[in-house]
Amino acid sequence: MANTALQLHSTIKAGGQLELSLATVDIPEPGPDEVLVRLEASPINPSDLGLLFGPAEMNTAQVSGPPDNPVVTANIPEHLMKGVAARLDQPLPAGNEGAGVVVAAGDSEDARALLGKTVAVIGGGMYSQYRAVNTHLCLLLPDGTTPAEGASCFVNPLTALGMVETMRMEGHSALVHTAAASNLGQMLNKLCIQDGVDLVNIVRKPEQDEILRTIGAKYVVNSSAPTFTEDLIAALSATGATLAFDATGGGTLAGKILTCMEAALNATAKDYNRYGSTTHKQVYIYGGLDRSPTQLNRNFGMAWGIGGWLLTPFLQKIGLEAGQKLRDRVAAGIKTTFASRYTKQISLAEALSLDAIAAYGKLATGEKYLINPNAAA
Repeated sequence: MANTALQLHSTIKAGGQLELSLATVDIPEPGPDEVLVRLEASPINPSDLGLLFGPAEMNTAQVSGPPDNPVVTANIPEHLMKGVAARLDQPLPAGNEGAGVVVAAGDSEDARALLGKTVAVIGGGMYSQYRAVNTHLCLLLPDGTTPAEGASCFVNPLTALGMVETMRMEGHSALVHTAAASNLGQMLNKLCIQDGVDLVNIVRKPEQDEILRTIGAKYVVNSSAPTFTEDLIAALSATGATLAFDATGGGTLAGKILTCMEAALNATAKDYNRYGSTTHKQVYIYGGLDRSPTQLNRNFGMAWGIGGWLLTPFLQKIGLEAGQKLRDRVAAGIKTTFASRYTKQISLAEALSLDAIAAYGKLATGEKYLINPNAAA
């Protein structure tokens, strides 16, 4: 095995420019409780793009260098530079999760047990040919599972499970999810069907409605339809959903959901309350597909909340034992409930082509890209 390998870095220069490049790094020796994974699959998730691109205007992107070692640069507006001051001139390795084969292990029993096994891993820096990680960041994949099948074991599956667990922990009985035809949204539908949880799906296009209906979704509403408000109230009335997870973040959608929840609750209220329904309604924003400000039109009473939700703090909150149970469930359902589909598999160098960036950067439904860090350019 060589002593060096390639790793994709994202750097924001103090002069106001993003640089994406392939760095040659030393292959690390695993520590006592670590394993060295030869990565063969790592997905490009929406959560990866924030680190990859930062606030750069990717329509200004240019590429230089040879095809097997390209460098991408793009401009960052001056007024957005303050928000990234903490990462200036630091080459940051990208990629939240991935999967591959353990090729070296430390001295601990847990590490040695994984030698030669196919594992999914999390911990950042996964757009790399090799990655040393602690054994507790590894998920042993069932026999016969390929790295491509196990590459998305963490972010989307655990987010879907975390949403359902949050619902239970906070005393709600049904869910609302936006951008619902995404890879994550399809997993969440399968999970809710499996667990008998009512789920209201909000999409933007008729073809997205069809995707979800095909996998068994019962409640799907189209935010671009003229009857959206009426349709959403009807679905909320039928399900009793008072908890929503919003992937869009900006615009009026979060407020609209709260308004429709209030309308659904008031439709069955027996007494008038000038402060609105006393049932708490909650929207968690967990994504930023819409970068505009979040707008709230305060017509949903006083019993409500809106906040952020992230997977890592949730897993820290529930603890290692509960988190391991969720990971075990993911492993058991990696080819069914938590299966992912990819539009295209690309190499590290291909991930820095302008055509590929334009494709995976637009976050279109059904267009998920998978990087194979050890594939030839």
